[in-house]
Amino acid sequence: MRYAGARHAGATEAKIAAIDDETPGLLSPRERAAIRFAEKLAVDHRKVDDALWSEMRSHFSEAEIIELVAHTTLYIGFGRFNEIVGLDPA
Repeated sequence: MRYAGARHAGATEAKIAAIDDETPGLLSPRERAAIRFAEKLAVDHRKVDDALWSEMRSHFSEAEIIELVAHTTLYIGFGRFNEIVGLDPA
């Protein structure tokens, strides 16, 4: 269920599996940077350091970064809300 949105958007099972796998090939450096950034935001946003910001800026425009932050933090919030009130995301 965790990757239902990715499947709906057309991601293959192999690409979804590559999200948690550091093996190069299926995900582009841009996609890897976005995943690292989103994971840092989810786990500890204070650990988004200058090196990660620099990497993000090498792959994304400022507008794209803002959109990525907005969507990522929104879904983090939804996940926490569901957990707090006991909603099953399925």
